[in-house]
Amino acid sequence: MSDLFANWHLLSFSDDGWGWAMLNGLFSTIKIAVGAYLLGLTLGLFGALGKLHGGVVTRWLLEIYTTLIRAVPELVLILLLYYAGTGAINQLLDLMGYRPIDISGLVAGIAVLGIVQGAYATEVIRGAMRAIPKGQIEAAQAFGMSSSTVLKRITIPAMIPHALPGLANLWLIVMKDTALLAVVGFSELALVTRQAAGLTQAYWVFFLAAGALYLCLTLVSNIGFRSLEKHARRGQPELG
Repeated sequence: MSDLFANWHLLSFSDDGWGWAMLNGLFSTIKIAVGAYLLGLTLGLFGALGKLHGGVVTRWLLEIYTTLIRAVPELVLILLLYYAGTGAINQLLDLMGYRPIDISGLVAGIAVLGIVQGAYATEVIRGAMRAIPKGQIEAAQAFGMSSSTVLKRITIPAMIPHALPGLANLWLIVMKDTALLAVVGFSELALVTRQAAGLTQAYWVFFLAAGALYLCLTLVSNIGFRSLEKHARRGQPELG
């Protein structure tokens, strides 16, 4: 434990410190988490609509997607989608007569985690939509609203209070799952921490610092989602 106090200077922002590297890793973590979360929300919204209102084939395909993604560990999915997915894209481009492309690690990381998030978001949003009283939808349809108008003005606003607790959990999960991208060499907070600790042998210093940064992100996120939920539930009875 004495090493922790003796090596605190390694976190400084001087030339021999790792402060800037840790902050850059943190910013990379936030960027990929935000991108993957938004992609997952988009996939989840369309997935939920497909499961609720799609045809038999659509519902069947979405059921396979959500079941497989939720059944396979995230680390296995990341390795599979990152390497096999990027390889398949380049093979397809080669067959079409185009040159292979070098896919950005940031884009690949967002895509991989976004696909994983999409399966969980599909079920969260589907459950939230099913919690909407049918009378609200029927009333909107009785006024002659189109399906897209009902979705925009009734379904999405009404399901948000029901979905927010689950979506908040998904945000915290994707934020921590970014650390798994270290296995494919993506430079985010977990990889930078491991590199710094390995080079300096100051494991206590860097892993405690990384834990504190993740904790700060979690606390700020909790405050943000509580504010969103309070805003979304304005005018409704307080929950116990």
